[in-house]
Amino acid sequence: MFSFFKKKPKPEAQPALPPETAPAPAILPEAPDAPAPATPPAAELPPVQPDIDNVIDAAPALEETAGPEARAEDTEIVEAPQPTPEAKRSWLSRLKSGLSKTSSNLTTLFIGARIDDDLYDELESALLVSDAGVEATHWLLAELKKKVKAERLTEAAQVRTALRSLLIDLLTPLQRPLVLGREKPLVMMIAGVNGAGKTTTIGKLALHLQAHGQSVLLAAGDTFRAAAREQLAVWGERNNVSVIAQESGDPAAVAFDAVHSAQARGTHVVMVDTAGRLPTQLHLMDELKKIKRVIAKGMASAPHEVLLVIDGNTGQNALAQVKAFDDALGLTGLVVTKLDGTAKGGILAAIAKTRPVPLYFIGVGEKIEDLQPFNATEFVDALLS
Repeated sequence: MFSFFKKKPKPEAQPALPPETAPAPAILPEAPDAPAPATPPAAELPPVQPDIDNVIDAAPALEETAGPEARAEDTEIVEAPQPTPEAKRSWLSRLKSGLSKTSSNLTTLFIGARIDDDLYDELESALLVSDAGVEATHWLLAELKKKVKAERLTEAAQVRTALRSLLIDLLTPLQRPLVLGREKPLVMMIAGVNGAGKTTTIGKLALHLQAHGQSVLLAAGDTFRAAAREQLAVWGERNNVSVIAQESGDPAAVAFDAVHSAQARGTHVVMVDTAGRLPTQLHLMDELKKIKRVIAKGMASAPHEVLLVIDGNTGQNALAQVKAFDDALGLTGLVVTKLDGTAKGGILAAIAKTRPVPLYFIGVGEKIEDLQPFNATEFVDALLS
């Protein structure tokens, strides 16, 4: 460990210090003949650029400059509190009511029906109308026919039960919990098209996270839409949550500042709002990639969650959004909003069959309690009730 000092000749004019007064090795001065470190020429220093990428490249890593209090010491899995029986019944009632338009076409098929080709044809039409998609519909029908034959089902109610089982099997891979406490801060980047409800979803999620004992910081990364910053600030005031915002500027810089602030404060979760954009707007999709890169420069492991908020009323267009945003960003989770009153609830089947990104939350209303974790069995029971 100290070979560097042993190789240096000991100065003859300096007598050895007694052992009890010798300085500790950790603060041993360099030998007098050790050359001073050379100052790098100016040409080797990174140039100062107005672009946020170059500015951050020239800055020290925030993970190294943040104090120890800003780092998570141990991974902590935060368990979601169990709802009361009354709250659970209320949620299931709202879910059933919200999916009533989608379920009406499916449930009426099995009333007094005979198990024949006409039933399968009507079921195929109902699934396609609900935007389950061609691939998921054909898979469900093929598996249902096999099940009916193998189990020798003879009544329509039995076929309905078999369809329920297949739908649960199809949707269960989407059912994954949002694990908290594995990083500090846990950085979540929220994306989506215009009007999907990103900002409102962020406000509702902030309340959920606080209910799980998490401190939250919001970043107003939507610097384009009028009043987007003010809307997020209202949610911040409502939930008593701090908001990092700039009146104008680069949204990547806002995200970077938010990560830095959360590290300094020891905040549990950072949620970065982004401007709505269509997948076909390539320059705006490139900006999302830039925001993700800049967040990683503030914290190497971040963002830990990249969530896409989807409007459940968009049907098959939602599947196209999932594919485009997943290809661009590498999605870790989905939030499907506005399922209440839609006839297109089958889109979850299309997502599960084609691009099974975890579905963390679904929303069936405007109230805060109308956004709940996705449960495949509850969803299917509401759909077929």
